[in-house]
Amino acid sequence: MFTLERDAHAVAEKLPDLLLEADRIAQTVAHGIHGRRRAGPGETFWQFRTYEPQDAAQLIDWRRSASSDHLYVREREWEAAHTLWLWPDLSPSMAFRSHLSQVTKRDRALVLMLAAAELLVRGGERVGLLGVTQPTTSRRASTRIAEAIASHADAPQLASGKPSPTRVSRFSGLILFSDFLDPIDEVRQSIETLAAGGATGHLVQVLDPAEETLPYEGRTEFLASEGGETWIADRAESLRTRYQARLKAHRDALQALAVRLGWTFLVHHTDRPPTEPLLTLVMRLEGREHGYRWSGAAAGSGAPPSGVEGVS
Repeated sequence: MFTLERDAHAVAEKLPDLLLEADRIAQTVAHGIHGRRRAGPGETFWQFRTYEPQDAAQLIDWRRSASSDHLYVREREWEAAHTLWLWPDLSPSMAFRSHLSQVTKRDRALVLMLAAAELLVRGGERVGLLGVTQPTTSRRASTRIAEAIASHADAPQLASGKPSPTRVSRFSGLILFSDFLDPIDEVRQSIETLAAGGATGHLVQVLDPAEETLPYEGRTEFLASEGGETWIADRAESLRTRYQARLKAHRDALQALAVRLGWTFLVHHTDRPPTEPLLTLVMRLEGREHGYRWSGAAAGSGAPPSGVEGVS
């Protein structure tokens, strides 16, 4: 209990700095995208496009078409706000940082989540902290989420390593930030519970580079992040091949789970810039990478996102 309280205070103390970093990252990524502009129900004119055989005749803009040899359709910008539920894993395993990285997995997950919240509300979406807050479109959404995390950092919804089994509607989306290193059956059960209502989702696996490569040599003592167990290896390098094979098998299972549910999956290492996974994630949400669709558009079109990708 005292350990959880200490960790909660540590998170709360860091949140102002993490918020500033998240805002800086969001500003950087925003320069590389053009917001959420696409056709859909709404009142604001977006663009003309050429008529296609599958278009209904009533969609034709005859005034614009009269000045050309082609038929044109007037499109409006999609204005229906979509709800995205965000969840950062704040379990003890996320506090790990090796000599190969300058930040813990927990801090990087928080920065990515807060930056994603900032970008989403700028696009007119509703965001909420899964199992903790109600969704909002407020421009202070990231600050409110940070305040909620400071107040609930030791709550089971965030500190257990498992997302809250909240029922999520099929018209909502989820973005989960974790190392996803729990036994695959436990991870599968948690994700399937969230996906049961038809919600779309995105898994962002945050790992320290040492967890990827096991760069240790000689006699090494390994300390469990949870439970206090220790284990000593006489020749740590002799474990590397088997360790990496098990990690790959675990990741393959996560990828297979994401594909089966129509979710997306990407990997981020904490020694890499946080702008990389954030930009990839935003592009997937906007439907501009490998056929991914923004969750709201997918729900309306019947075309769920699919596929996986690794981002260092």
